[in-house]
Amino acid sequence: MMFLQFFTWAAWYVTMGTYMANSLSADGIQIGNAYSAMALATVISPFFVGIIADRFFPAQKLYGVLHLAGAYLLYYITKITNPGIFPWMVLLYAMLYAPTLALTNTIAFNQMRDPGKQFSGVRIWGTIGWIATGWLIDKYFKLDVSELAITFKLAATSSFLLGVLAFFLPDTPPRAKGSKPTLAQIAGADAFVLFKSQSFLVFFISSILICIPLAFYYSQTNQFLTETGMREATSKMTWGQVSEGLFILLIPFFFKRFGVKIMILMGIFAWMARFTFFAYGNNDAGYWMLIAGILLHGVCFDFFFVTGQIYTNSKAGKKIKSSAQGMITMATYGIGMTVGSILAGFIAKKYTVSENAHNWQVIWMVPAGIALLVFIFFLLFFRERKTVTPV
Repeated sequence: MMFLQFFTWAAWYVTMGTYMANSLSADGIQIGNAYSAMALATVISPFFVGIIADRFFPAQKLYGVLHLAGAYLLYYITKITNPGIFPWMVLLYAMLYAPTLALTNTIAFNQMRDPGKQFSGVRIWGTIGWIATGWLIDKYFKLDVSELAITFKLAATSSFLLGVLAFFLPDTPPRAKGSKPTLAQIAGADAFVLFKSQSFLVFFISSILICIPLAFYYSQTNQFLTETGMREATSKMTWGQVSEGLFILLIPFFFKRFGVKIMILMGIFAWMARFTFFAYGNNDAGYWMLIAGILLHGVCFDFFFVTGQIYTNSKAGKKIKSSAQGMITMATYGIGMTVGSILAGFIAKKYTVSENAHNWQVIWMVPAGIALLVFIFFLLFFRERKTVTPV
């Protein structure tokens, strides 16, 4: 289940910008709008899961229906040739897919006696699924940029298989049948009390802002590497997920040695370094910069986002733990990623030199500059220095 869940996402998501630019002649803004679709769906998803999935239907059955419907949409998307309509179809699909991320965890946790120890061993298969798509696209199918419609069909096949598999998963009954929480509670409003802490407020604002550079990475990197002339760019990008898996193992060590503030600052600095490498790297003497930018994904993601999740968990306590994580997720992957995707599209269009050619040095210095501002803001105003215990 976990393997196919992230295989389905990565199959179309990583190369979508390249596909839109080459097969649909889409401009940067249209590509940015398509990538913002998943972010918008992430905002709406908690309401869907909190109001419907938790109260009326077994999780595995709803999960199956969403993936079967998603499989049809993924296949149908390949028939869309209008770059203005395409982002709306992606949004429609994202509305089906986004709730399955939470449902996947619900189904998995329901089968575990000790989720704290068992979940990581299951979740790692999602990372393996993400990596598998890049290698399959480049090493097996060996797709040219003009053939990337196959990636949506590959995702459709995976989604269909997952939809069928869902009906054979162990029963996961509604968790909150009969309860009536408010929309504010579902959105994580109970966690607003955490804003009384200056450090948490600074972290919250920084989390939103750092997701703007994150959106640049997701929406522009594959197209950038392809234009630069890197061969098999999609499979090479999966080294970022390998890095993510390795660095997450180092988090307990760094927490003990440096504490939360230094950890997060290291993560933000890695974002600055990554985009600077991309700005000045090339497929010749600067090839190492491109690879370094990819490999920094582990530090960028784990040291900021995973560390941030642990920090949030430690600040919230048991009563509002779920609300706090929901609030952070909506703020980052919802607000931050939406703004970032739209801005990335606008910047890409502004610095388009010719068809399928961009001034990437200028483009990448924008997220590098934003990361620098976040670094300064966090350094000056985050006061908490104590080490928190990873859980």
